[in-house]
Amino acid sequence: MSRKVLTLLGALLVLALLFGACGGGAPAAEQPAEATEPPAESAAEAAATPEQVSLGGDCSGVKVRWYIGLGAGGNPEEIEKEKAFVEKFNSAYGDQYCLVMDIVQNATAYDVLKTQIASGDMPDIVGPVGIRGLASFEGAWLDLAPYIAASNYDLSDFNPELIKFYQLGANGEQIGLPFAVYPSALWYNKELFDEAGLAYPPHTWGADYEGEPWTFDKLAEIAKILTVDENGNDATSPDFNPDKIVQFGYDPQWTDARGQATFFGAGSFVDADGNAVMPDVWRKAFQWNYDAIWKEHFRPNANYVNSDLLAQGNTFGSGRVAMTPIHTWYTCCAEGVQWDVAAIPSFEGAITAKLHADTFGILKGSKNPDAAWAVLSLMLGEFAPDLIDVYGAFPARASLQEASIARLQEKFPDVDWQVFVDALSYPDIPNHESGMPNFLKAQDAVASFGALYTSTPDLDMNAEMDKLVATLQGIFDEVK
Repeated sequence: MSRKVLTLLGALLVLALLFGACGGGAPAAEQPAEATEPPAESAAEAAATPEQVSLGGDCSGVKVRWYIGLGAGGNPEEIEKEKAFVEKFNSAYGDQYCLVMDIVQNATAYDVLKTQIASGDMPDIVGPVGIRGLASFEGAWLDLAPYIAASNYDLSDFNPELIKFYQLGANGEQIGLPFAVYPSALWYNKELFDEAGLAYPPHTWGADYEGEPWTFDKLAEIAKILTVDENGNDATSPDFNPDKIVQFGYDPQWTDARGQATFFGAGSFVDADGNAVMPDVWRKAFQWNYDAIWKEHFRPNANYVNSDLLAQGNTFGSGRVAMTPIHTWYTCCAEGVQWDVAAIPSFEGAITAKLHADTFGILKGSKNPDAAWAVLSLMLGEFAPDLIDVYGAFPARASLQEASIARLQEKFPDVDWQVFVDALSYPDIPNHESGMPNFLKAQDAVASFGALYTSTPDLDMNAEMDKLVATLQGIFDEVK
C-alpha cells in the first residue's frame, strides 16, 4: 500500500497555492490570504495614497471607487486582468460611471479600509471578499434589497439558497449577491475503496448508500474498514493496532473546529443577544469527531496529521486518507490521488455542505450609493463572465456554470462535477466563518479548543465544550 508522500517543500507549495484560492479558503484557520509583501508605509499613510487606476473611454461619468485587497486581487497577474476589466467597463460605460480601482495588498487591506471608513473618505464597492471579510466590517455594508427591488434586478439565474446565504445583516439585510462559489463535497480515494472492495459513496445528494441512508454513522462504518494498521488489520479487527496506523478512513482536513462541526449542521457560537452558546448539533458533532479520533481511530489525531506519513497536514493528498469533505479549491493539492467526489452525508436528517464564497459589497458610507449599485449590478450581470475570468472562479450564476464545468472536465475528466453544483443547495446558513464579538481573540479560543480535542485522549468532551462557552462569554463581554 505504498503511497506518494509530499515532501516538506511540496507541502509549502501546497499552502502557497491555497492562499490564492479564494478570499476565505486558506488552510487550517481558513483566514483571508496574505498574498504579497506589505507596503512599507503605515496603514494610515497607505490609506491616503492607494494605487488608483481608471482606464478606457472618456471616464467622465460619476466616479465609483472599487476597493481590492480584502480577498483575492492583489497579485500582479490579477492586477493586470483587473486593469483590463476596468478598461473594458469604462470603454462601455465611462460616460455614465467612471470605475476606479483602489488596490491595496492583503496584508494591510483590513487596516487600510478601517482607516478610510473612519476618515469618511471611503471606497464605494469592495471585493471580492469572503464571509470572514464581510464579518470583519459588520454593520458597514449597505442593504442591497431596496436597490434590487427598485431596479427589478433579475435574481432568477442564482440558486435561491445563495441569495439567502448573503442575508447577513443584523436584521437579515442583503449585503451581497452571489458571485464566485467554492462548494464542498466528500472527496474520496477510489483506489482505497477498490482495495477494500467497498462501493463508492453516493454522488446524488440525499441518496442511499448500498440500500441504507447515507449518514455520518454510515460513513463511520465504512471509514473503519478503510482504516488499516501496518499489519493490514482494519479498525474493525480485534488485532488492530491504533498506534501503528498507515491508512485512515476520514479526515476533515484544513478547516477549524467550526468548519468540522458545520458538516453536521450550520450553527454559531453567538446567540441573538450576543451571548456565547454551544449549538446542540455542534455538541454532537464534536463528540462524534472526538470518538472518531480516540475511540474508533478512523480519523487521525494531531500527531498523525502533522507527520510525514500524512504529508504534514495535506492528509488526503498523501494518498493515505480515504475521505475528506473539502472545497473545489482543493483541486490544487491532490496530485497523484485517483479521486472523485460524492455527497456529504446527512446528520439527523439534514445535509450541510459548508460553502466558501466571494462577493462584492457596497459600503453604507458611499458618497454615490445609486451609482455604486448601478456599477455593481453591471459587474455581477453583464460583465459577470469577464469578472469570473479575472479570478478564475466557479460562477454562482447558473447560466455560466456549464462552461466552467466543461473547462474543469478537460483538466479532471474523471470527476463528477455536478456533485459540486448540487452542493450549492445545501449551504451553511449561518456560515462557519461568520463574525463573533472580539473576533480575533474568539477565534484563537476556538482554535485552542480544536487543538485540544485533536491532540488529547481521555477528555470529558461535554466539560470541555462547557469550558469553551465560558471562555467565549468572557471574550465577548470584553467588547460589550
